Amino acid sequence: MSTNKPIVHELAQICAAKGVRHAIISSGSRNAPIVIAFNAQKKVKCLSIIDERSAGFFALGIAQQTGAPVALICTSGSAVLNYAPAIVEAYYQKVPLLILTADRPTEWIDQDDGQTIRQPFIYNSYIKASFTLPAENAHADDMWYTRRITLEAFNAASEKGNEGPVHLNIPLREPLYEESDKMGTDARSIEVAEVTKTLSEEGRRDIINIWKSAKRKMIICGLHKPDNKLNSLLSSLAKETVVITETTSNMFDERFVCNVDGYFESLSETEKKTLQPDLLITLGGPVTTKKFKAYLRKNKPVHHWHISANVSHIDTYQSLTKVIPADAEEVFSLLTKQKSEGAAYADKVNKIAKSALTRLDKYIKQIPFSDLKVFEMIWKQLPKDSNVQLGNSTPIRYANLLDAMPKSGVNYFSNRGVSGIDGSLSTASGAAFVSDKTTTLILGDLGFMYDMNGLWNKNLSPNLRIIIINNSGGGIFRIIDSKKTPLLEEYFEAVHNLKIEPFAKAFDISYYSAYDEESTRTGLGALYRAKTKKPVILEIFTPRKVNAEVLLEYFNFLKK
Repeated sequence: MSTNKPIVHELAQICAAKGVRHAIISSGSRNAPIVIAFNAQKKVKCLSIIDERSAGFFALGIAQQTGAPVALICTSGSAVLNYAPAIVEAYYQKVPLLILTADRPTEWIDQDDGQTIRQPFIYNSYIKASFTLPAENAHADDMWYTRRITLEAFNAASEKGNEGPVHLNIPLREPLYEESDKMGTDARSIEVAEVTKTLSEEGRRDIINIWKSAKRKMIICGLHKPDNKLNSLLSSLAKETVVITETTSNMFDERFVCNVDGYFESLSETEKKTLQPDLLITLGGPVTTKKFKAYLRKNKPVHHWHISANVSHIDTYQSLTKVIPADAEEVFSLLTKQKSEGAAYADKVNKIAKSALTRLDKYIKQIPFSDLKVFEMIWKQLPKDSNVQLGNSTPIRYANLLDAMPKSGVNYFSNRGVSGIDGSLSTASGAAFVSDKTTTLILGDLGFMYDMNGLWNKNLSPNLRIIIINNSGGGIFRIIDSKKTPLLEEYFEAVHNLKIEPFAKAFDISYYSAYDEESTRTGLGALYRAKTKKPVILEIFTPRKVNAEVLLEYFNFLKK
């Protein structure tokens, strides 16, 4: 049985046929026909998550791991707006989502009818495409139009190299709960032919000539999904090229500079000038490090190429000279075959970066219990071949100070599209749901409390481990310039004395806590040994004032 509304039935049939395997549904009434239609699709696993904001990030986590579009289904009104944080993150992270919002018929908009707002194009600034389906099947063209725009929506969301969220608004008339077993379907589809963008001979010659003449070559890989072939190509180039990565680059090699902040803080003023690259190549998404970005903006390379399949003019370092709309593997395969200078430059940079890691180990041995020491302890306990989800603010920054452990098989993910603290818990929950690997979420106390409804979810997986660093507020504000203002604790750091344990009990989640090195070591062991049918939480309490002092002193320590 399916809904008796042909347009909605056709929508669900097409989504299932094209490859939608998960639909995340938030309860309501106006969306009843969509709920009924998707539950009739045997290929689609429907999950109920009441809070739309959490549901949006849960869907993002699934799509992040699978690479396939996930359907989000909600009722009309303010429910639609609750998806916005997840949608904007998916847009900038290039994660495929199909947002299916139920709506009132057009004539009832702005007529004081309940749960009715202006929904068409509501996400217009951060959506790949937006469509509104016909309210009813009054003419044969209505069904043709439904098929066409549904297929166009799916193809836009799943466009290779340029995935993202797409919105389908669906006006529905009452009655809403009627079903039928006589709904047919049209098997026709619209496929998009695969096209490979390749460099022209002239383009190849230009790139090769500049590559060969450059003495100081640097590659920066931002946010990126794991890719073994690309990783191998970058490893080959690292012998004569500086390759800078972060944890969320998911590119690992002993010769990669994975601790860019530690490397940069180790440079003398003379080295900052002499080690300035003359050729910079960038790929992937956003980069976290703020100081190194500022350094490259001030010390611009002669050439800056950005590799982007969809010709994005990303000029993060204010020095862009060429956009290369080709596959990164083609570009780097070409460069690995060229002989060029640069080994001395790469060796010098790598030596400084490795020294910073060695000095970090030495520094951590002498510091008091703090965020930095806790992160180092967590890093040593991460299970091999597992996934890590990093919260924003301080967690991602501490992670980028540490050795990325290239042989551990650990992959790292974070919502760095727009870098908000919202949704980390729900994203990690969605990612864990579709993974057989242990998924460790590391986030701060404010990030956890902001997304606490992420635990209000009966689909939580037992492979999820949640580590909350509770430093009684937004610890990052004691590190950046806001530490100078007398308004720090009230309005920026948002100091509090809350503990997570009562909330864990409310959601029947196993909970451990730690306050010092010994209890943290014990807690980490218990966290990963626990055998439960739900996630497990470890809350680690750290001293908020000491944390900032320890981190800032580390950067001074590197300069000595």
